[in-house]
Amino acid sequence: MTNKGNSSFKFVVIITLLIFVALAAFVMLKNKNTETNNDISYDKQPSIEGQPTLGEPDAPVTVVEFGDFKCPACKAWSEQYFPQLMKDYVDKGDVKFSYVNVLFHGEESKLGSLAAEAIYKQSPESFWVFNKELFKAQPNADHDSIWITMDKINEIAGSIPGINLEQLQKDMQDQSVLDEVNKDAKLVEEFKVQLTPSIMVNGTMLEDPFDYEKIKELIDQALKGKDK
Repeated sequence: MTNKGNSSFKFVVIITLLIFVALAAFVMLKNKNTETNNDISYDKQPSIEGQPTLGEPDAPVTVVEFGDFKCPACKAWSEQYFPQLMKDYVDKGDVKFSYVNVLFHGEESKLGSLAAEAIYKQSPESFWVFNKELFKAQPNADHDSIWITMDKINEIAGSIPGINLEQLQKDMQDQSVLDEVNKDAKLVEEFKVQLTPSIMVNGTMLEDPFDYEKIKELIDQALKGKDK
């Protein structure tokens, strides 16, 4: 083989090695990024004015759930983590918790949201009973079936003391209640909500809403910052 041939061969080998190293570095970087924190922090948090909210109004930390009554993951979060959050922080006055409607599942999501807002208009305290019971009514096996109906809404609302079903149906068609649902839709768009539930702690959107330890970490950090 001539010197020219040797040089060409070496050049090809070097280029091949460089490509291999580059690809390996890319894979390692991608894997590293997958393991890093992908929570998203915003300059502000969603306005909770007029939103259903639990806890002390002056609680130093705000947690917001973007939820959809048709979403099975929201049902799971509501049943598994919401009670723990209440016990650990809300009941102690450290956190106020707000719920924002998301309409990712179409007309049933909208119907459930209108009912929830109409319940809230009649009785803010009853909203949380309705919220819990509507998630509880979501089928475990076939949540994609049509189950959020007026019959189901009346069944649940009728079991809540003090709720007037006739007024509920009127309010569900009232523009002011529709405006509240539309306000939530704008928040979903503004904060680029792509999955439900989405959980925000003082303006930080968690990558994994089921990482309760991370939720606690963010809350505890905010509480420490308040004490400084």
